[in-house]
Amino acid sequence: MSTLLTVRNLWVTHPGDQGDFVAVRNVSFSLGRERLGIVGESGSGKSTTGRAIMGLVGALGRVQAEELRLGETDLLALSERGFRKLRGRRVAMVLQDPKYALNPVMSIGHQIAETHRAHMRAGSRAARLAALKMLEAVRIRDPERVYGLYPHQVSGGMGQRAMIAMMLIAEPELLIADEPTSALDATIQTQVLAILDELVRVRGMGLMLISHNLHLVSAFCDRVLVMYAGRVVEACDSGRLHQAQHPYTRGLLAALPELGHRRDILPQLQRDPAWAAGA
Repeated sequence: MSTLLTVRNLWVTHPGDQGDFVAVRNVSFSLGRERLGIVGESGSGKSTTGRAIMGLVGALGRVQAEELRLGETDLLALSERGFRKLRGRRVAMVLQDPKYALNPVMSIGHQIAETHRAHMRAGSRAARLAALKMLEAVRIRDPERVYGLYPHQVSGGMGQRAMIAMMLIAEPELLIADEPTSALDATIQTQVLAILDELVRVRGMGLMLISHNLHLVSAFCDRVLVMYAGRVVEACDSGRLHQAQHPYTRGLLAALPELGHRRDILPQLQRDPAWAAGA
């Protein structure tokens, strides 16, 4: 399996009033044409890792690594102009909530078509046809009608599908999905994951799925990284997640509710300061 993404010893640092805050430290992994899940609590560095790959950390943030490479492209050497050419065309990111990620004053169809025009150098008519085809690919029943709607006129599930369509219309090699189903009910969540699964298999893309949901990631992904305090504390095949050895991962698994198993008290995660130091 060819390697799409290589991350070796990644650090992301933000300046603060009381000194630098290290959001990601010593993170290393590779990703091929597969589904990689990244799990952990809020603040563990999952989204920041994805944003570092996209070049979206911000002007004040510092990204350092021994290697950060998409295929043959050295991401550490790219300027902002270089990242603008890369984003959407080779790597795309589905953000968590379409209500805030989509432009509220542009119709959904025009936003998707604009992405196609920017990266594929197509005319207006070709971009519209491509956008309609992409809306159909993400299982929107009436693409002509949805094309002209604005983000506030669609449901959360339809908005998330429109976001996926916009990110995939330029046919990227890698898709980073940051909590793409957290705002959706269980039925729509399953439908959105099925769409992602089909598109990844058909297009042969790599997928990085960032989530809090261990059940979802273990069922959907091929491999799992568990992050704590900016570090990867454990990596394993998704089918072996229940056999995880690190006490943090064991604590997360123990805190999951189980159908048919009533517990008066949900276990609490007992943290060890040594975990943040990599012990």
